[in-house]
Amino acid sequence: MTEKVHITIDGRTLDLPVLESTEGLNVVDVRGLIAEGIFTYDPGFLSTAACDSKVTYIDGDAGILLYRGYPIDQLAANSNHLEVSYLLLNGELPNEQELAEFEQEITNRMPVDKHFQHIFDGFTKDSHPMSMICAAVSGLASLYHEGFDIYNAEHRRDAALNLIAKIPTLAAMTYKKSQGEEFVDPDPSLNYAENFLHMCFGTKGEAPNVSPTIAAAMDRIFILHADHEQNASTSTVRLAGSTEANPYAAIAAGIAALWGPSHGGANEAVLDMLSEIGDESEIENYVGKAKDKNDPFRLMGFGHRVYKNFDPRATVMQDSCHAVLDELGVEDPLLKVAQKLEKIAREQEYFIERKLYPNVDFYSGITFKAIGIPVSMFTVLFTLGRMPGWITHWDEMLSEPFKIGRPRQLYLGPHARDYTDIKQR
Repeated sequence: MTEKVHITIDGRTLDLPVLESTEGLNVVDVRGLIAEGIFTYDPGFLSTAACDSKVTYIDGDAGILLYRGYPIDQLAANSNHLEVSYLLLNGELPNEQELAEFEQEITNRMPVDKHFQHIFDGFTKDSHPMSMICAAVSGLASLYHEGFDIYNAEHRRDAALNLIAKIPTLAAMTYKKSQGEEFVDPDPSLNYAENFLHMCFGTKGEAPNVSPTIAAAMDRIFILHADHEQNASTSTVRLAGSTEANPYAAIAAGIAALWGPSHGGANEAVLDMLSEIGDESEIENYVGKAKDKNDPFRLMGFGHRVYKNFDPRATVMQDSCHAVLDELGVEDPLLKVAQKLEKIAREQEYFIERKLYPNVDFYSGITFKAIGIPVSMFTVLFTLGRMPGWITHWDEMLSEPFKIGRPRQLYLGPHARDYTDIKQR
């Protein structure tokens, strides 16, 4: 029997159907309210399901993150980023032949047109990398616009493959531009993560020399960031896509949303915090400041808005982070601060009681720092990892009937009034 919620409006009772989810909370369908002359008020959409989706499920209280039903820890331990990308796009894991063909398609599409590369000429080496990657992805629409039909499944698949393939190349180009160095072409003999690292840190004309440990850690970071349900940037992609915009433009809108420090900049905030602490000798002082409710200092990279007990991505990333630090033997004082902070957070009762565990941003930020990636590039790497999730949600929306996004508002401005001539004001 279908469950309903009853709402009484001016003495009349309205029955609203409850939609049942396969996992998590059920949803009250409030669409019938508009006929009654009212709608719901939910700033930030924190209690509103704006769509239905079969892609990702999160249970923050239980520390669960599932991609198409598969736990993130199993995928991170056994899979690779391109297999996860295939899973997100197609709904099922590939067999050996399907994965080999998919990986080859991505490899074939990784090069970026030489003429298109001149888009970076409009930027200086001091330009923020996120402004460059946003412009470059949006600019891809100029190459793939004529004859593109968003309602054609094959056209959508083509766009998905292009974006997943070209984002590591474009991301590496933003890095090279910021360093004032020559672009390095992708190498078909390398895998996805290896290629990105080679294009960033390699030199044109020289044979690739990529550490397997660092490549494995980078690939794992990409997996852990591949999707995270209806967050701000994914919702932006869906909203922009609902206007029937070109997919490259819709994805660029998502990149712009990710740029915000409250969303994609969390791992940057971790490094800023470490820089403020500066030295191991100052840790106890800053931990004391963090415990003081009247002190503005906050420890970044601990706890999570969604995950209330632990971040399932962090438990996986911890091992990769430590493996990178061990291999590089880094003597960076900030990394020593990070390692001591991690130990304190895992042992002190204050942090344990408040569930202030190190989260995925803490470990990814430290890993990027150890590898030698500038802080300004951190969110660009987030963009690289999140690409398959964004394009999957866009494709999912276009695959079914949808409406253009049009949120409502609670108007609190003046009542209607007449215009007054300027001489009479």
